[in-house]
Amino acid sequence: MPLLQAALNGDREHPALPRTPAELAAEARAAVDAGARVVHLHPYDADDRETLEAEPCAAALRAVRAVCPGTPISLSTSADIEPDPARRRALVAAWTELPELVTANQGEEGMVDLCALLVERGIGIEAGLLSLADAHAFVAAGVADRCVRAMVEPLGEDPDAALAEAEAIEEVLAAAGVSLEQVHHGDGLASWAVNRRGAARGHGIRTGLEDTPVLPDGSPASGNAELVAAAAHILAELSPTRNERQH
Repeated sequence: MPLLQAALNGDREHPALPRTPAELAAEARAAVDAGARVVHLHPYDADDRETLEAEPCAAALRAVRAVCPGTPISLSTSADIEPDPARRRALVAAWTELPELVTANQGEEGMVDLCALLVERGIGIEAGLLSLADAHAFVAAGVADRCVRAMVEPLGEDPDAALAEAEAIEEVLAAAGVSLEQVHHGDGLASWAVNRRGAARGHGIRTGLEDTPVLPDGSPASGNAELVAAAAHILAELSPTRNERQH
């Protein structure tokens, strides 16, 4: 079965959005119980801001690992959290507890240097492709062989536009011979359209409160577990069998 990843928080406004280590641990456990095999999260500092600082990152990792032993954890390195490339690199270099994975958005300044540091530290790279331009930058950088997977994540709110961009990103990767595992998701209600397309093509998918606050029918989600359960149903319904993928 293709990968199902849960993105627990980000900076979305939702009453169930987890921020503290204890909240992240509870939502991670619920997401794993609902079918997630990887959890992605953004640690918060004492001032309730997303952070790459070592201690809040370590505290979040320890809390989630305590309740989800063996589940890979992915952290963010988004420029939305730390826009200065040099400071971002220094913060990641100072991490005392290492995640198994990080998302690294390929269109951001300083990304090739950051990817080199991540490889040096033994952290798996999930290459974030938020746009067609990101896909071209990723191919041109020649870092695909250092990555674990490609995250195909068009962020447009319109489902048709998001689907078209996901298809275009996938075509760029195929044309360049990039054979990495892919995980597909979008934003808001459009995320479900991207999930369904990705699942039908045999790719992994991601969901969670970072990606969407609503279920496939547009109704509000109570939390990450309900979103993951809906995504698990999509994978079970649409993912091709091994024989179908081979043909």
